[in-house]
Amino acid sequence: MTAVRLHAGRLLRRVPIRQILVLLPLALVVLVAVRHRTVLAEGIGHLATAKWPWLLAAAGATCLTWVAAAVTRQGAVVDRLPRLRLLVTQFAAGSANHLLPTGLGASAVNLRFMTVCGLPLARSSAALALYLLAESVARVGLLAALLIAFPHALQLGPLLPDGAWGPLLLVIGAVVVVVVALFALVRRLRAAVLSFLRTALGEARSVHTRPSRALALWGGSIAFPVLQAAGLVLVGMALGLDVPPAHMALAYLAATVAVALVPTPGGLGSVEAALIVALVAAGGPVAVATAVVLAYRIITVWLPLLPGALTLGALVRFKVI
Repeated sequence: MTAVRLHAGRLLRRVPIRQILVLLPLALVVLVAVRHRTVLAEGIGHLATAKWPWLLAAAGATCLTWVAAAVTRQGAVVDRLPRLRLLVTQFAAGSANHLLPTGLGASAVNLRFMTVCGLPLARSSAALALYLLAESVARVGLLAALLIAFPHALQLGPLLPDGAWGPLLLVIGAVVVVVVALFALVRRLRAAVLSFLRTALGEARSVHTRPSRALALWGGSIAFPVLQAAGLVLVGMALGLDVPPAHMALAYLAATVAVALVPTPGGLGSVEAALIVALVAAGGPVAVATAVVLAYRIITVWLPLLPGALTLGALVRFKVI
C-alpha cells in the first residue's frame, strides 16, 4: 500500500498543474463562446448600427470599472498592495468572474493575489468580505436613492404575473430559516463563523482608522456600479433607446441587484434577461431594449473575455497569483 501511495505521489508531481491552469481560462472562454454563439452574433450585428462615439465612451467606462475595483480592493486592506499588479489582477479577475458562478472567479483570483502579497489567509478573506459588503451596500444605496428620486421610473406591474411576490417571499424566508438553523445547531460552523467575524471586524476597524483607506473603499464601491450603469446608458444612447438616462441607470441597478444571487457564470443569461425586463419596465421598446442589452454585454463581457483570460494565464505562469 505504501509503495502504491509513493507511486501515485510521484505521478501527481509529474502532472504539469501550473501549465494546465494557464490554459484552463482559454479553454473555458472557447466553451462559453460556443455555447452563446447566437447571442454573440446578434450583439455584434447591433453594434454595427450604433453611433460609435457613444460606444467608445461605453468602452472607456468599462475600463474605468477595473480601476474602481482596484481602488476598492486597496481600500479593504491596511497593507499597501503593488498598484500595477493589483490593477492587472482586476482585469484578469473580471474574466474569471464570467467563467465561474456567482463571483467565485474574481473572489478566488483576488484571494490568491492577496495571499501571494503576504497577507494571511484569514485577513485576506476578511478583506474580501469587506469589499463585497461595501460594494453591495453602495449598489443597493444607489438603487434606493434613484427609486426615491424617480419613484415611477419602473412600471413592473404588467411584467410580473399575479401572485409572484408570495412565492418569492416564501423562498427568501425559507433560506433565512435554514441559515439560522444551521448556525444554531452546527457548533463547528458557528465557531468558524464567529472567528471569521472577529477577524473581519478587526480588519474593518483598522481600515476605517485610516481616512485614505476608508475613502478608497467607499469611493471605489460607489464608482464601480456608477461606471457600470453609465456604460449601459451610453450604449442606450448609441442605439437610440428612448428612455431617460437616469431611468436607464435605475433599470441597470435594479436588474443587477435582482440577479445577484443567481448562480450562473458572470450572470450570463440571467443578467441579459433581467436587463431587458428592466429597460422595458422603464418604457423602452422590447426590440431596442434587447439590442441595447446585447451590445452592452458584448462591450463589457465578451470583448474583454479573451484578453482577460490571456492575462489570467500570464499571472498564473509568472506566479503573481
